[in-house]
This record gives sequence, structure tokens and C-alpha cells, in this order.
Amino acid sequence: MSARLWLIVLSLSLFAVSCGTSDDRGIPRSICGTPIDPDLTRSLVSATNDWHEWNRVDRSTTITAPCLILSGDDIALRLRFSWDRNAADLMYLARDTGKISGVAEPRNIAFTYKTVVGTDGAISTTPCRTKSGDYFTLTLQVPQIGLMDQTHRKDIERFMRAYFPATLKTLGCK
Repeated sequence: MSARLWLIVLSLSLFAVSCGTSDDRGIPRSICGTPIDPDLTRSLVSATNDWHEWNRVDRSTTITAPCLILSGDDIALRLRFSWDRNAADLMYLARDTGKISGVAEPRNIAFTYKTVVGTDGAISTTPCRTKSGDYFTLTLQVPQIGLMDQTHRKDIERFMRAYFPATLKTLGCK
């Protein structure tokens, strides 16, 4: 291959790669150790600059812990991974726990896993036998969404329908 042709091919390749990643700028392909389609995340957040993760989840110890996705200094997504001996009362968690697992206007949805979806987050739970408990509960909170904003409920539901089962695969539930 001539040097000129090689240079053209290389230039086109770099152009294609840079164009292909521009839509995902700042959106991670994995959140808190779980792979997720960036399009599902993008529908939940407004700011995607300087994304970084603050993760205290240790799947091997299965101790309840938070994982935050930050955009600059602002929390874009707040997740809470929780293992317990008893099944969680999702409506209680959504309505009566404030910043820990609170979700505005929670509604049960038809899903493989017990799940409530609100205007600013969701909570799912399922049996998951580990050394720390028999149930796993995941809370998603999206603080950038206003409590009265009804426009993201379906986006939150789509995210949770993908993220929760993908997370379960990473946990080694028995």
C-alpha cells in the first residue's frame, strides 16, 4: 500500500472513531460495576461533563453501600446496593426513608422483579442468597429530576428494567 493511500485510510479511521464516540462523551458504559447501555443513562441526566464514580459497593462482602455518579460536583445518579435477611417493603422505602431510598410518587410496575418506579427514581428487590442476606434491593435516585417532573418516569423504568437484571448477574446470587 502506498504511503499516501495508507495516510488516507488512517485519517478516515481516526475520523470514524472520533465520530462514533462523540455521542457517548461523558456517559459511562458501566455504572457501579454493572455494564449498561449509555443511551439508557443519557435519558436520565442533563449534565455529562467530568463524570466520575464514588463507589463503596463491594460485591464480595455484600454490605449495604452507596455508589454515586457525579457530574462535576453534582450527583447525577445515586444508587444504593442493599442486602438483607428479610424482603424489603418497597413502598415504605420509597415514601418514608428520605434521602436513603426515597422516591417521589412511587408506583408498582409489572416486572419480573418486585419494583416501584417514581418520578425521580426506582427501587427493585429480589431473593438473592448471599452471606449477608437472602434479599437484594437496589435503589436508583436521580436528583437532577424535579419531584414534580413526570416526563422521566418511563426513562427510569427502562433503565431499571435493564440495570437491575444486569446487576444481579454481577452478584452471584444463589
